[in-house]
Amino acid sequence: MALPDGERAELLNGHIYMMAPPTELHQRIAMGLSGRILNYILAGKGKCRVYAAPFGVFIKEDDKHYLEPDLLVVCDPEKIQGDGCHGAPDWVIEIVSPSNAFYDYAYKESAYQECGVRLYWIVDPRSRMVTIYDYENKDYSVKRFDEGIGTLYPDLLIKIADIVEMYDHA
Repeated sequence: MALPDGERAELLNGHIYMMAPPTELHQRIAMGLSGRILNYILAGKGKCRVYAAPFGVFIKEDDKHYLEPDLLVVCDPEKIQGDGCHGAPDWVIEIVSPSNAFYDYAYKESAYQECGVRLYWIVDPRSRMVTIYDYENKDYSVKRFDEGIGTLYPDLLIKIADIVEMYDHA
């Protein structure tokens, strides 16, 4: 919280991890995903809320854990306060960059599982793959960008390739 304006970092187990600015492709994917999820919710099919970074997540009530996932979906409105989400989001989406891949796959994955996140996606633009940790159903899978990927909502499947291509044709 005491970092200069414009500097972003996360705090996990008391260690600070500086965050690089997102790439253009990262932003395309993040905006497309948030739009798809938000449109679904606004159509009255879901009762949760979607938030995009920078939006703080205090996964534990201490001063050693503060994360800013690229996207998060929260179904319990009581977890939302003025400074962010207090407790586990229901769904977290991280879009990896070469500088933070290990952090997303190792450190954050175990933190999200431990704190009670139901669904965690790691979107990798370089490999065009999505790693899915469905903690609620004890399922782990990897999908290509052109495959329909299941979400918190049984009737909402998302193809990342459609999102990337949408911008190419805009």
